[in-house]
Amino acid sequence: MSAAAQPRRARTNRLVRTLAVAGTGAAMFALPLVGATSASAAPAAKPAAASAVYPNNLDGWIRQSLAIMAEKGIPGTYNGIHRNVMRESSGNPLAINNWDINAVNGTPSKGLLQVIDPTFRTYHVAGTSFDPYNPVANITAACNYAYHRYGSIDNVNGPY
Repeated sequence: MSAAAQPRRARTNRLVRTLAVAGTGAAMFALPLVGATSASAAPAAKPAAASAVYPNNLDGWIRQSLAIMAEKGIPGTYNGIHRNVMRESSGNPLAINNWDINAVNGTPSKGLLQVIDPTFRTYHVAGTSFDPYNPVANITAACNYAYHRYGSIDNVNGPY
């Protein structure tokens, strides 16, 4: 790499780290930045899901979840996830249902795909946050649940 390219790469890596925590909402939605490299590190041939940098928005959360799901053998498509997210929470990662039977019983549905805590814990996917409001963890756990219950999130066309 030329000497002129090294400072540019270093500036780009600092920018990537800055943008990841400056996105929507609180820092709890910042995505892992293990993919940011130093100027002297050689680029990997094919980044793993955890090392890629995704936008801190619904598109990025779905794409990061899909990468994790692919590594874990959990089926699902972008369109299937997006359709269900829009129906369940309109894309709000802090959505909570305080009125249905789950809420009456003390376990309200939470997050993008409106998962109750016991379901989230049971279908949590290793390598994701244990916070049910974390968008990637919520999507991935819900898709894991849908896989075991319905074969795929793509087969869910109503509340589940």
